[in-house]
Amino acid sequence: MKRTLIAALIALLLLMPLIIYGCSSPEETTETEGFAIYLTRDDVPVSTMPILSHIEIADGPVFTVDDIISYDKDTHEIELTYEAYKRVTKLVVPTTGRSFIVCLDKKPIYWGAFWTPVSSQSFDGVTIWTFPFSQQGNIIKLELGYPSPDFYEGQDPRSNPEIMQSLEQAGKLKQGG
Repeated sequence: MKRTLIAALIALLLLMPLIIYGCSSPEETTETEGFAIYLTRDDVPVSTMPILSHIEIADGPVFTVDDIISYDKDTHEIELTYEAYKRVTKLVVPTTGRSFIVCLDKKPIYWGAFWTPVSSQSFDGVTIWTFPFSQQGNIIKLELGYPSPDFYEGQDPRSNPEIMQSLEQAGKLKQGG
């Protein structure tokens, strides 16, 4: 009995590095992505986002900092590359919205929803309107509330210092819209 216990402990000690390494993702330890917007992994409905304690991001982002030409820290307008802008415009967005997560290095910072202006539902959150888009280039905007900021309550998460620092370090941050 004592030998079996000692053998089990030795086996556990020998397997511990494999268990620890197996639980860490190489992406998490070696990749830095900076600012990115992801859809939710299982396309979580906007109405259930506030009650969930953990949300998983989709496998790939809608766009990353590499797709951003500039981010205006005052207006939260994001000028995207043509390719990224087209990805956003091709998203299917129901009138109830489509959840997204703003991440830094794949770590969720805050959530919001892509929203269509033909929706008759109000929304108390951060939005990216999917239509109409800017007539002045490939610009989208992180808005508060829908159909206007009057429908938003709480603190504005868009100026998160970590996000602003990441965008500044990437040379994407500008001031004054």
